[in-house]
Amino acid sequence: MIRECLVVEFRVTGDDCPLARASATAAAAVDADPPQLRTDGNALVRASGPANSGAAEALDADDRIRYLHVARTDDRETYRCLSKSPCAVHELTDAGFLVESARYRDGEEHHRGAVVGRDVLAGVLDAADDRVGITVERVSPLGPTDEGTVPTHWNLTPAQIEAVEAALDRGYFAVPREATAAEVAADLGISKSAFLERVHRAESTLFGGIFD
Repeated sequence: MIRECLVVEFRVTGDDCPLARASATAAAAVDADPPQLRTDGNALVRASGPANSGAAEALDADDRIRYLHVARTDDRETYRCLSKSPCAVHELTDAGFLVESARYRDGEEHHRGAVVGRDVLAGVLDAADDRVGITVERVSPLGPTDEGTVPTHWNLTPAQIEAVEAALDRGYFAVPREATAAEVAADLGISKSAFLERVHRAESTLFGGIFD
């Protein structure tokens, strides 16, 4: 039995896979489930992004996408489709990278996952070196409380994650505050009350987990 497991994060640029292109076209973050690669080389994709961001239209216009289905709620869209152009992360998966989360923003990809053992890590890093545009962001031991990605561990919804990340980027949590709730909400394309509700619910979940 191999007792060592490592958390690895990769950033990918210049891949131009359908999800990366859609995130650049829509100027919105797209979150995806771990990839499912078929034996014919096509990938089954399940991802989500902000409602009415234009990501769905970008995917629909992409000739590499087939059988696109879009499910919409008030503030979120879920995309299910078949992609004839797998992302670069599939090469890392072939080498042993266990993808746990994937985010596409402005054409870039950020993948976080696990690698079991140093030997497998060496193979994954070799695969990254062979692919232009893949860089290692972080390698660290898997801790006892790090069994899932942060969104899964803390049970935040995609909308809550997006609101908290936008708030952090704009300095909403800084002291003194660098952006108002109304300004961050405008960036997200939602109302101030909707933004505050998401942030407060996220804070309740996070603080409840920390101080349980």
